[in-house]
Amino acid sequence: MKLLTLPGVFAPISDSWMLANAIREEAVGPGRLALDVCSGSGVLALTAARCGATSTAVDVSRRALLTIRLNAARHRLRVRTVRGRTFAPVAGERFDLIASNPPYVPSSRPDLPRYGASRAWEAGHDGRLVLDALCDAAPAHLRPGGVLLLVHSSLIGIDATLRRLRLAGLADVEVRERVRGPLGPLMRAQQATGTIPADIDEEDVVIIRATR
Repeated sequence: MKLLTLPGVFAPISDSWMLANAIREEAVGPGRLALDVCSGSGVLALTAARCGATSTAVDVSRRALLTIRLNAARHRLRVRTVRGRTFAPVAGERFDLIASNPPYVPSSRPDLPRYGASRAWEAGHDGRLVLDALCDAAPAHLRPGGVLLLVHSSLIGIDATLRRLRLAGLADVEVRERVRGPLGPLMRAQQATGTIPADIDEEDVVIIRATR
């Protein structure tokens, strides 16, 4: 799927495409409701829509939402777009699939950026500010039997995510896929600031799956 991205919107890279492939392996056909949180270009929401699901995309960036609408029109797909952080714009709604490639790059700042392109990747000192909020709130937004799919780097703690999802009440929590490779440019940039130890050269990018 070829996507357009407006200036300031993060173009999908390998972790998003990994997660898009995982979505295709789930039962997200007609009659299913899918949610893409921290949607960015909309690749995950569009993938779910192409599978036949009724798809919703959430992002804090107005440019991201416009990018999603443009890509949906270009591919003749329907995606509802709503602005806000994590689950706030879909309060009270439940879905059969929730997928997210959240910001997960450790940052020299302790909080989340309020504006700018870095909102797409910076997530506090430990890179978990958005991810932990997703883990805690996801069960309340999944239908019975619904699936949560997350992707992130091993640098921010795979076991911490698995443990948090189990504590939140989700079942069958597992690492669905793992790909090892060199640090990407965003991680390298943070390494230069001292946020990531200088002796780390590689990371695992993992897809984590859980069910309600």
